[in-house]
Amino acid sequence: MSANSRNSNSMNWMNRMVSEPYYLLHFLLFFSYIPLRCSAANVLSPLRSAHLLHRETQALLAFCVLAAIKVTRSESWEAFISDTLFHAKIFLAAIALVMDYHLALWYALAFLVIYIIAEQPAYGGLGTTSQLTPLQLETLLTEGNTSRFWMVEFRSLSMSSCIRASSFFPELSITFSNKNLSFGTIDLGLFPNAAEKFGVTLGSLHQLPAYILFHDGAAISRLPDTDYEANFFDSPVSKKLLCRHFELDKQLIDHIHIN
Repeated sequence: MSANSRNSNSMNWMNRMVSEPYYLLHFLLFFSYIPLRCSAANVLSPLRSAHLLHRETQALLAFCVLAAIKVTRSESWEAFISDTLFHAKIFLAAIALVMDYHLALWYALAFLVIYIIAEQPAYGGLGTTSQLTPLQLETLLTEGNTSRFWMVEFRSLSMSSCIRASSFFPELSITFSNKNLSFGTIDLGLFPNAAEKFGVTLGSLHQLPAYILFHDGAAISRLPDTDYEANFFDSPVSKKLLCRHFELDKQLIDHIHIN
């Protein structure tokens, strides 16, 4: 993430922390450790209290190191928050286990409940993208300006991979959209029957988000490919990958030269 992106989004994330159930529930659950820890200090032996404090210090230092690494490597706040919360859950459960295994089980159950009832919110901005239905996309490709390039993101916001990448497309659209290139999104969670028509496999978690570049009414490039076989070690989608794969820089330069 760039420094400008972090600064511009920091206040927005503070507001979302208290307004979104997903973040609010996590905050309350992590905060609950403080009164529990204060109560445990009165019943634990001095030796066990010292051991617990040592483990807490180790966990805090390890968490800070992981968070520092993630904040420099993550391309979106959604990915950073997701990874940071995941690591925080592990450390909290581990510390709770040192205190009492019943407490660790309680935290594990609470995290499971949050996972079931609340989803991480996706990026809220649209940039210059158009939210399309499958019918609207077909109309644009067949009846509209067929010489225009359309880059379309197929996603489902019920999937973590789509939420982590939800800011990429709007940010790219701000930079690269012009009179020859437009950006649109289709939510396959709302239109699952459209997946097969556009060659997107919903059965594979690694197929979404999927990106297709259309020109003259036909798909000329896509990511991932239709015959793509998922590999655990594959790199996740990123803005750099999208720019390179679809040659967005070249598209922008060609547009500037024409004008």
